[in-house]
Amino acid sequence: MSDEFREVFADTLEVEEDVLLEGYVLEESEMWDSMTIVTVIALIDEHFGTTVEGEALAECKTYGEVMTIANGE
Repeated sequence: MSDEFREVFADTLEVEEDVLLEGYVLEESEMWDSMTIVTVIALIDEHFGTTVEGEALAECKTYGEVMTIANGE
């Protein structure tokens, strides 16, 4: 499930999937903004069945932090 999420997340950020590692800094993508955060909230709900608050997601600095939230940790 997370491989498919990773692929869509990379497309959303307009980055290559192979650079989207746990330590990838989200702000390295010009696409990481409030509209992308709303999109990622929907992606997390669709792929993980988890509801995420926008504020919590906005505080994420890395892809790994997003995955931690997506996995409900």
